[in-house]
Amino acid sequence: MFGRSKEPVNEIPGLVESAPTPDLPGGKGRPTPKRKEAQAANKRPLVPQDRKAASKAARAAQREQRDREYKAMQTGDERFMPAKDRGPVRRYVRDWVDARWSLGELFLPVAAVALVAQFALAQTAPVFAFYVIVALYVYVLAAIVDGWLLWRGLKKRLIAKFGEKAVVRGTAMYGVLRAFQIRPSRMPKPQVKHGQKPA
Repeated sequence: MFGRSKEPVNEIPGLVESAPTPDLPGGKGRPTPKRKEAQAANKRPLVPQDRKAASKAARAAQREQRDREYKAMQTGDERFMPAKDRGPVRRYVRDWVDARWSLGELFLPVAAVALVAQFALAQTAPVFAFYVIVALYVYVLAAIVDGWLLWRGLKKRLIAKFGEKAVVRGTAMYGVLRAFQIRPSRMPKPQVKHGQKPA
């Protein structure tokens, strides 16, 4: 009574024919493989059969990756740099630090001279040796204050140029640690000269 009618409604004999289905463009032209066949094709051994050849290929790929990254760090090509050095924010931080004279970049030479002087004066003039160590500690404190001032000014510029979300965790350490490196040893290599601050 309430069931669907088994006979077709409004069907004119002779008009309903099974039309051939046209070939759809982009069809794969082959039957879909069964699940067992697909799973068998996707199976890969967890351990390669030739482990020596696989490890050799992996070492070669890692060496090539390191060489590519090192060359990118030398030339400033961000496409192949490590992930921590990519992006316009990190590039701006590097350029800002490299364009500024910092007390931190002279810390290692000053510390080396102070230690040599301290050892040389320890026997002959211990008072002067003590003053050398005190001067070194004063220099360290001044370099830390200079690094804090560097980050304070840089943070304002980053917010103004890229917005609040650009200053993520680790950006301050990235800039300050670079400021404490000797300029020729900085990686990626500086792309600006002293005084050539980014806009």
